[in-house]
Amino acid sequence: MSIGVPNRSSRVRQLIRGPRPEAVPALVGRACALVGLLDVAAGVFPRFRHSRMHTLAEVLPGALGPFAAALSLSAGVLLLLLAHGLKRSKRRAWRAAVALLPAGAVAQFTYRHSLVGALISVALLVPLLRHRDQFAALPDPRSRWRALANFVLMGAGSLGLGLVIVSAHPGRLVGDPSLADRISHVLYGLFGFEGPVDYQGNTSWTVAFSLGALGLLTAITTVYLAFRPEHPAARLTEEDEVRLRALLDKHGRRDSLGHFALRRDKAVVFSPSGKAAVTYRVVSGVMLASGDPIGDVEAWPGAIERFMDEAKAHSWTPAVMGCSETGGEVWTRETGLDALELGDEAVVDVADFSLAGRAMRNVRQMVKRIERAGYETRVRRVRDIGEGELERIRLAAEDWRGTDTERGFSMALGRIGDPTDGDCLVATAHKADAEPGPYGDLKAILHFVPWGPDGASLDLMRRDRSADPGMNELLIVASLQAAPKFDVARVSLNFAMFRSALARGEKIGAGPVLRAWRGLLVFLSRWFQIESLYKFNAKFQPRWEPRFVVYRASGDLPRIGFAAMQAEGFVNLALPLPRFLRRRTSAARACAHVVAEHTMADRDVRAA
Repeated sequence: MSIGVPNRSSRVRQLIRGPRPEAVPALVGRACALVGLLDVAAGVFPRFRHSRMHTLAEVLPGALGPFAAALSLSAGVLLLLLAHGLKRSKRRAWRAAVALLPAGAVAQFTYRHSLVGALISVALLVPLLRHRDQFAALPDPRSRWRALANFVLMGAGSLGLGLVIVSAHPGRLVGDPSLADRISHVLYGLFGFEGPVDYQGNTSWTVAFSLGALGLLTAITTVYLAFRPEHPAARLTEEDEVRLRALLDKHGRRDSLGHFALRRDKAVVFSPSGKAAVTYRVVSGVMLASGDPIGDVEAWPGAIERFMDEAKAHSWTPAVMGCSETGGEVWTRETGLDALELGDEAVVDVADFSLAGRAMRNVRQMVKRIERAGYETRVRRVRDIGEGELERIRLAAEDWRGTDTERGFSMALGRIGDPTDGDCLVATAHKADAEPGPYGDLKAILHFVPWGPDGASLDLMRRDRSADPGMNELLIVASLQAAPKFDVARVSLNFAMFRSALARGEKIGAGPVLRAWRGLLVFLSRWFQIESLYKFNAKFQPRWEPRFVVYRASGDLPRIGFAAMQAEGFVNLALPLPRFLRRRTSAARACAHVVAEHTMADRDVRAA
């Protein structure tokens, strides 16, 4: 399902064109990559010479050859690294390219003796200078972790390119060195030392200077990334959080995902009137908003305009994940973006929920079986739970997470038991006669965030792996049954991605295309909870509310999808703590907490 765009004003068209990369930066970025490849080829392959200037240029001093080869190779690699920044109109990439292109031209002429290669570099420099006003985008959020990533990637690339350089002179090799000797020669050369491979004539100097240039380039870029000023990703300030909570108090019941805007790893832009806001996070150059804008619907256009202006200033790709149908209509109307149905949110009306009937037989039997096994449930507000028990719940939720990183972005709060989240609901399952563990008799946890004054939205589900199956069903039923006590009339459960495709594809009469699409989704469910989450939600007979992704162009969808997977925690490009160490750390923290509780209790007894 897609949402159309009725009208587009001139201001809207300007907003659409703003964040989209202009034709000139895109073409210049591609040309920069081409020139970079030309420079690398000129520095690596000695036979890469076809110029009529070659005979005349041979009178140049021969000692200039090795230096020029290293210069050509370094300039080419750096231009390849800058090409992506130029496509995104980054100002710093433009400055670096303007400095490197003349160096590449000089290296082309002095080493390859190619007038054509030098003219190509100069020809690229002309549009860079002429259209310099189009390269004004601000830097992206960054941290010093990029220095480590640069060292690993540049080191691997330098090793691979170094092997090509060492092997690109077969006619000049002395003897027949093995692969191990070539790798050793590359590693020595990257650090500026002479390796075991020998060449005839000046080739040894050319290879040595080229390898040394690669090693120096890796070191310089890593040091630069490590010591340059950080531009960390924006976070919610205390003032921003106060303003957002005020908007949620007035308009929070409109969107079940509204409370998730209070994640502290999101940034926020407010409308000029301050009556609406859009929260977002920047991931891999994509400016990801989640859910609907917060606040008064009439003020949404102002917040959306600020969002688009911010995307334009940094040349970020704008996108919205999981907005409602109303939100999608406003986004497409105000910006000219397109919307595509992403899936459905399961919403249960508490007044209509009952375990009676044939449709609920499986859930009813599972709940009864677990209750007979000795499990009991408790549903409470966070503010009504003692600090000691709340800390055990936090530690258990972290230990039972099942993944190395916390997943969730658009439909997850990312914390439990914060003093400012006293209205959140926590449902816990306990088994008193079970063998006590580091978390006592606690066996499963559900956490709900407020959805206005009369709703709740499911945040996370965690359970002990040693507990009986069906803990989540037990706690959802307990939460729905206890909801009237907390004046909760509606509960939002999990989001089911591509739910309509799965539902229609299994019906009689479904066409071959729909069946094939459903088969692909079932196959992907082996790694992502697509079908299983849909079937789990369907057990509780909910009503389905569609959710949409808003995007600028079809070509941006793969990039948006990858950025969303990073934000949700399905793709982690950082280096996480090993799983066994993380488990030991969590268990140690839990044991330390239990020991501290016993120590405090012993002190209280002695004092009494």
